Amino acid sequence: MSSRPKTLVMLTPAFPASEQETSWVTTQQLFVRTCREQFPSLRIIILSFYYPEWVGAYDWRGLEVFSFDGARGGQRKLRRIFFWKDVWKKLRSLHRDNDLIGLFSFWCGECALLGHYFGRRYRLAHFCWLCGQDARETNKLVRLIHPRPQELIAMSDFLVREFQRNHGIRPQHMIPNAIDPGFFPVLPSPERDIDVLGVGSLSRLKQYDVFVDVIDALHAYFPGIRSLICGEGEARAEIELLIEQRGLQANVALPGLTPHREVLGLMQRTRILLHTSNYEGFGVVCLEALYAGAHVISFCKPMDQDISHWHIVRDEEEMIQKALDLLGDPTTEYRPVLPFTMNNTVRSVMDLFTK
Repeated sequence: MSSRPKTLVMLTPAFPASEQETSWVTTQQLFVRTCREQFPSLRIIILSFYYPEWVGAYDWRGLEVFSFDGARGGQRKLRRIFFWKDVWKKLRSLHRDNDLIGLFSFWCGECALLGHYFGRRYRLAHFCWLCGQDARETNKLVRLIHPRPQELIAMSDFLVREFQRNHGIRPQHMIPNAIDPGFFPVLPSPERDIDVLGVGSLSRLKQYDVFVDVIDALHAYFPGIRSLICGEGEARAEIELLIEQRGLQANVALPGLTPHREVLGLMQRTRILLHTSNYEGFGVVCLEALYAGAHVISFCKPMDQDISHWHIVRDEEEMIQKALDLLGDPTTEYRPVLPFTMNNTVRSVMDLFTK
């Protein structure tokens, strides 16, 4: 019997540099923490390709993380090849010193590229969790990876179909994104004093101009409407200008990057989470808002099954009307909805490594 520890290697484009960075890559953080809690005897090692922006090993909540800072020196092809060699070398040393049960990649990108070929070379199980943008036709790395259906895990029913439509490969597994109810602060019957909330990076892909349009339309019916958008990003100046042009400075606040636990507390005071992205694999903020008791309105329907209090609309006009209906109805119910738990998601993923 091997004396080397049973080990799972996780590959991710980015991972928090410290325990204080709670407001981003929340799904990866929760997945890793839950995996450690449910499988305490399993050694978990994380290889983070691009962030933190330094090279070296560090401890994150008792787990080993290796950062490669893959963007240093730019994205020239020659530099990228050396970066990939560094990751491959680390994988070889981990394989030599540990009893690897397999590799788990977040997103079907560079992590899956190296995970796939290293797994084939050393006959190790490799699974890749499709999380959203990686299922789009624009993901050219899929051609280099040539993933097999059995190593692909889609985060939603939508991503199963999207990946097959764009790349001709149907993921064999669907394991949904999920949350941990234990992360939520305990609030006794919180007042719903936030009418509409937006959460996420202020990127143009998230279409926060639509968010402002919706608030502008609702303002005509509810002059005192209160809304917030928690996040930072490239489009902040554009959003601020749009808010000013519409005269909504008293109605739309941009508190910036907000710690994760504070965001959960805000959700518990929220009536509607408005998710304006036009493409989404399975946004964890929607699941968090549902458990916080809020209603969710979005353009994207991740699962084939209907989820209570999650309203799917086709366009901005329908989004405005659904928000009007919810805010204007005094009988609208606000209660926790829990479609999926991370405990079950982690168990489903780990079962794949033991089959």
